[in-house]
Amino acid sequence: MRAKSKSWLLVVSCALLLGVADASWAQRTGSTGRKSKAQLERERRLTLKRINETSRILEQTQQQKQASVGQLNALKEKLTVQQGVIKNISSELRYIETDVKQTENQVQQTRQSLEQLKAEYARLIYAGSKTANGYNRVMFLFASESFNQFMLRLRYIRQYTEVRKAQAAQISHTQQRLSTQLTGLKEKQEEKGSLLTTQISEKKNLLTLKTQQDQVVTKLTQQEQSLRQELATRQQAVTRLDNLIAQRVREEIARAARLAARRAAAKAAAARASTAATAPSRSPGATARTTTTEATEAAAEAAAERVDRVTMTPEGAELASSFHDNRGRLPWPVGRGFISQHFGRHNHPVLKNVVVENRGVDIQTNAGEPVRAVFSGKVLTVASVPGMNTIVMVQHGDYFTVYAKLRSVSVSEGQTISARQTIGTVSTDAEGTSEVQFQVWHNSSNLNPENWLGRK
Repeated sequence: MRAKSKSWLLVVSCALLLGVADASWAQRTGSTGRKSKAQLERERRLTLKRINETSRILEQTQQQKQASVGQLNALKEKLTVQQGVIKNISSELRYIETDVKQTENQVQQTRQSLEQLKAEYARLIYAGSKTANGYNRVMFLFASESFNQFMLRLRYIRQYTEVRKAQAAQISHTQQRLSTQLTGLKEKQEEKGSLLTTQISEKKNLLTLKTQQDQVVTKLTQQEQSLRQELATRQQAVTRLDNLIAQRVREEIARAARLAARRAAAKAAAARASTAATAPSRSPGATARTTTTEATEAAAEAAAERVDRVTMTPEGAELASSFHDNRGRLPWPVGRGFISQHFGRHNHPVLKNVVVENRGVDIQTNAGEPVRAVFSGKVLTVASVPGMNTIVMVQHGDYFTVYAKLRSVSVSEGQTISARQTIGTVSTDAEGTSEVQFQVWHNSSNLNPENWLGRK
């Protein structure tokens, strides 16, 4: 009888441990899955937001009857984002499929555990029916050969009753868990079906966009002559802007160097005056030494014109260091939009064997979109450049940022501005393309703005 009691207790203990382990495993995999799924859903929301932004920009370019490069760029961006949506949905589907398989396995294991528990409970009931009435129990107790055996049998009867209750409770708990798992499985299967429908719809949208892109490319190919003229005009505008930026940078370098030379000369003069005041008499060669010193200062100032970097004050050095520390985290100059032309040399989107070079990045956005400073600094230049509309150049120590293709400007030269402050609005060309060009310079070196801008 003792062996039988221990057997029942072992069965119940194993069942309880199985339930705890199953719940713990489900909790671990569920919590990890929720985090991964939440991340996928967040990425999908951001991607859908980008699609909406690009769709609005595309609609503005499509208002013109003639196809344009701006329209083609918007279509390419929307295609890229659309492919991202489909990829994201595929990731979610893989996640759900894995989750469905895990849940199906859990359901199968729970059903097996439930069948085992029911079978064990049936055997307990059958065994208990033989001693169900009080007479049999009393006879079982009083048939003991000693008092210790009597107490052991009494404890066995109590434990046997408790095991039956625990077994019944475990069956009920397992049935509830099975019901919850089946409900979760049904929800996951429904979610999978919904995602499959969405994926099919998004793939249809992708095919539609590809068709539109092919149509625009065909139309633009037929306009090769006008495209080449447009490219030549743009190249002239880029050259004028490059010359203006180079000139302003050289002027600022020379101005800062001259100012530093004057400050050094003033400091030296103050030191000489202090020495002369304490000297007992002036030597005969003092005048000659003064003339030599003035000539040295003039030579130093002339040499300052040949410096190739900005000579900074302590405040300017601190600002430049702060700008450098924010590399990769600067805000975008516009709140909405996408990069329509990247930095550096790349093939023309339509013309074959034509390579274009960009000193910055072109960001296509909505008409009238506010343009913001990416960092605090001083407005160095506000000028009009044919083909680039109005440009604003902001100095950040020995770093410079340039904002071109502005329709209007709300700052003036010499003004100190803060990060994210509006400096103007973007212009829209005759083809309906609203675009701002953004550049970053370090002294006279041109940098890739995409390495400086943060995630949008």
